[in-house]
Amino acid sequence: MSGRAARRVLRLLPTAAALLMVLVLATPLLALLLSTAPGELLDGLRHPLALSALRLSLLTTSVSLALTLVLGTPLAWWMARHPGPAERAASILVQLPIVVPPAVSGLALLLAFGRRGLLGPLLDRAGWALPFTTAAVVLAELFVSAPFYVQSAAAAFRRLDEDLLWVARSLGAGPVRRFFRVALPLSRPGVVTGAALSWARALGEFGATLMFAGNLQGRTQTLPLAIYTALETDLRPAKALSVVMVAVALAVLLVLGRGTVLEAVRARA
Repeated sequence: MSGRAARRVLRLLPTAAALLMVLVLATPLLALLLSTAPGELLDGLRHPLALSALRLSLLTTSVSLALTLVLGTPLAWWMARHPGPAERAASILVQLPIVVPPAVSGLALLLAFGRRGLLGPLLDRAGWALPFTTAAVVLAELFVSAPFYVQSAAAAFRRLDEDLLWVARSLGAGPVRRFFRVALPLSRPGVVTGAALSWARALGEFGATLMFAGNLQGRTQTLPLAIYTALETDLRPAKALSVVMVAVALAVLLVLGRGTVLEAVRARA
């Protein structure tokens, strides 16, 4: 091979590698979409397994997102306003559920809130039994998804212009009013992005839910668990629910991308 041909091959290698990577990522999704006819999709969605899982997932992810917003927003604000060793420790703890394997998360939840777990006796005396209940699904989804919101919201709060907060304070606005009237509106893109990512992560949660909440139809069987169950009996609902989840994920990415574009336009205006 001549030197010119070798240089041409070397120039083409990055493009070939990029195309190969795109094919690796796109082929499974294309196979899912192309193998699911519209009639088969409708039949699968009408399946009792699919309907109950869809209802339960919408309920549990809505509750877990609400809890994430209520509990995660103060934490994100504190992390943004109090840099130091305590904030760094809190940041590491918040990020751990993102990198810990789902099975480990499920086992940790069971050892913490199970009947014989760390807090089991206290919950027992209060008459609460969390494992293998719908509440356990919400807790598992909260555990694995809240870090996405907290990290995004904290990053947005850190980007705030301090002068604007000082101006609001000089005009007599208290801490609560400064937060809701100044900080939160200005940080809306990061907060919305974090909320969307958190909800999408909760919707796709599988491992921790299976170990901590089980796979009980109508009670703890979410969409990913219904797909797993349907693979053993009827492929139609499994494919239909998979298509729905891919469509939801695509919608989330499109909405987030549109929000990013709009913010860039506003910033240049």
